[in-house]
Amino acid sequence: MMRTPFTGVGTALVTPFTTNGALDEAAVRRLGRRQIDAGVHFLAPCGTTGENPTLTDAERLRIVEIVVEESGGKVPVLAGAGGYDTKEVIHTAGEMARRGASGFLSVTPYYNKPTQEGLYQHFKAINDAIGIPIIMYNIPARSIVDINVDTMKRLYELKNIAGVKDATANMARVSQQRMALGEDFNQLSGEDITALGFNAHGGHGCISVTSNVAPRLCAEFQTACLRGDYAAALRLQDKLMPLHHALFIETNPAPAKYALSVLGKISETVRLPMVPLTEKSKAAVRAAMVHAGLIN
Repeated sequence: MMRTPFTGVGTALVTPFTTNGALDEAAVRRLGRRQIDAGVHFLAPCGTTGENPTLTDAERLRIVEIVVEESGGKVPVLAGAGGYDTKEVIHTAGEMARRGASGFLSVTPYYNKPTQEGLYQHFKAINDAIGIPIIMYNIPARSIVDINVDTMKRLYELKNIAGVKDATANMARVSQQRMALGEDFNQLSGEDITALGFNAHGGHGCISVTSNVAPRLCAEFQTACLRGDYAAALRLQDKLMPLHHALFIETNPAPAKYALSVLGKISETVRLPMVPLTEKSKAAVRAAMVHAGLIN
């Protein structure tokens, strides 16, 4: 039996800021409510799409509090608590658990390049300290290190290690992990543009950037995948494909924030070292939104 409720689409929530760069708590609340009303399956605040490295500890915890309040038990909350200092990750995860998080998304330690044994001991320490499900975030393109299948199998033997957000860009890994760890190991795509194939290989859903902008379409897409209706999923993929591409035309989450500003939901403000989109990129995002039927 799967150890986690995280299937379907989970929105990697952007963190809205006011035009002067402060946390916009009212907008956090509105975004959470909009996602739930549109039918997303879970919420993932304080990840890298949420500009986690630029947030203060107090801001991270306040965001989780607000998202948990807005979820009202309707959907689970997978809070981002990762980094290269294991002790600090454990502290942050514990505080988020006390604020009602249903589980944690924890990125592999970046920059310091731990060995496979280092990765095992890092996640084991979190497992031993935290009593709710942990989804490992494997993104070698950004963190340099890759949790290999053998290490992942060792980790899955631990009580609270429940699955992986896979952003390896290697579709074969889904099947490899399924063969080694079993079909109940919770595999979530970290890439909207290839989530269709990921699910067909045995994945259970996607932690999505695009669903910030098009939550209902992304929820319909993942629901179709979950019921095995890949013809319906393909039709939705065709509608969303330009948006999946455009939202990474410059560094995430600037394109998603711009798209949400077009919809009148938030300011497009990002914190350095992120910068707002160029005019050329804005035009591409708007064209993709038109294709998806989000604007005229």
